[in-house]
Amino acid sequence: MPNPTFAPQPLKPDTLRVIPIGGLGEIGRNMTVFEINGKLLIVDCGVLFPEETQPGVDLILPDFSLVRDRLKDVVGIVLTHGHEDHIGAVPYLLRLKNDIPLIGSGLTLALVEAKLKEHRIKPYTFQVEEGQIEQMGPFELEFVAVNHSIPDALAVAIKTVAGVVLHTGDFKMDQLPLDNRITDLRAFARLGEAGVDLFLVDSTNADVPGFTPSERTIGPVLDSVIARAPRRVIVASFSSHVHRVQQVLDAAHANGRRVALLGRSMVRNMGIAEELGYLKVPEGVLVDFKKAGDIPDDKIVYMSTGSQGEPMAVLSRMANLEHQIEVGPGDTVILASSLIPGNENAVYRVINGLTKLGATVVHKGNAKVHVSGHAAAGELLYCYNILKPKNVMPVHGEYRHLVANAQLAIETGVPVENTILADDGTVIDLKDGVARVVGQYDLGFVYVDGNSVGEITDDDLKDRRVLGEEGFISIIVVIEAGTGRIVVGPEIHAKGFAEDESVFDKVKPKIAAALADAAQNGTRDTHALQQVVRRTVGRWVNTSYRRRPMIVPVVIEA
Repeated sequence: MPNPTFAPQPLKPDTLRVIPIGGLGEIGRNMTVFEINGKLLIVDCGVLFPEETQPGVDLILPDFSLVRDRLKDVVGIVLTHGHEDHIGAVPYLLRLKNDIPLIGSGLTLALVEAKLKEHRIKPYTFQVEEGQIEQMGPFELEFVAVNHSIPDALAVAIKTVAGVVLHTGDFKMDQLPLDNRITDLRAFARLGEAGVDLFLVDSTNADVPGFTPSERTIGPVLDSVIARAPRRVIVASFSSHVHRVQQVLDAAHANGRRVALLGRSMVRNMGIAEELGYLKVPEGVLVDFKKAGDIPDDKIVYMSTGSQGEPMAVLSRMANLEHQIEVGPGDTVILASSLIPGNENAVYRVINGLTKLGATVVHKGNAKVHVSGHAAAGELLYCYNILKPKNVMPVHGEYRHLVANAQLAIETGVPVENTILADDGTVIDLKDGVARVVGQYDLGFVYVDGNSVGEITDDDLKDRRVLGEEGFISIIVVIEAGTGRIVVGPEIHAKGFAEDESVFDKVKPKIAAALADAAQNGTRDTHALQQVVRRTVGRWVNTSYRRRPMIVPVVIEA
């Protein structure tokens, strides 16, 4: 159990406790825990992708410490849709207890089952669809269709003796979606009439005015770009964006091109989507990547991962000339996705690299090749006016998004005191229509680094950043045990600091003098002497070079 900065009181009977574990103040790690009368329900369990300040990290998980010792009390995990920031951490939670029921729509469960298979976990799943009502312990769950950038997304109304919570998951209100499955505002209105005590609502686009454009606006643009492309076309998108892949398949087919899928997750996810009928593949359009090289350059489209500049994804490797597809003049690259905050530098690096190779790069900044999957301010206002919720807690977004969403709620008449701006770990209790903040836990990031989970700390990442940005200096000194006199050294070696190690000739006398002073003052402990060396070199480097490299002194007694 993490340390509380503001400890909540024990939960009273027939009171619903809501604790967001992730997704507040960040784009990712979405996970919320609901508790009443000794039972827990979890909604979503996603990952956050690392930023440049977290070198070597593969994924970032929610902090499971609040539920780790209570997994036997969890009646189920509701998964609102199949994006990584909502399902990606499920394998790591099920490692702790693999028989917790997973509840979700057909596509969502199929995607998470494929992921769990790679982790050798066979889950217990419970498939639901919109309009369905299920009782899970003390929680009655009603599932509501919502439109998003992946098919089969669901909102969930959680009904308990303490009140009703409506959790939107990620959603928008596209009135002309590709799959004709709109957000069910009639169900929202019905729930609003009956009374929604707490509304947990997607905040990602709350600071964007107006309405999110329809997915249908993308198809003609993709068709036009592909029609004009003189050679190969490479389209990068999220590996779960079924609607975008559908539009690429249709545009390629219309222009007499075939499509090869690149990237393990893209091939896996689209295979699942096609098998379940969510992806309609025109006959003869898909071709195996191994055979795509035999097709003329002006007759092929590659659909790849890597739209966020991920270093190991297909597009980044192309930009770095580390992929068997060598991008060159005449090729067209389309980045058909939004920029996740924090990924901007990585994406622009890929765009610059591809442009330098001669490719024409088409992206959201210069063409209408992506629309968001999240409701903008105008759509959120409609939701507030339809639902008239008693209390609102914005979720899923950075802090500026949460604040913008809360302001929209206030503008539609939700009292300021009923609008909760929470952080990860905030504890909210709901009873008789009243929602109150009753505590705050200090939850951290859990880093996945290779095979290690949770072993990497923020201090480790700080060391990695220092090594990467400032360099490394080691100093070895051998001293006489009795007198502290230097016998050998100081020998100084550096990496990433200076090519010519003669620069350290100026500091060696300073090290010798500092050690002599320490010995004269009676210091004999080698650890204390190492700190003397560290401080001496650190001051010199900072004064002379304005650098703060990692300094590793070694003092050995002879």
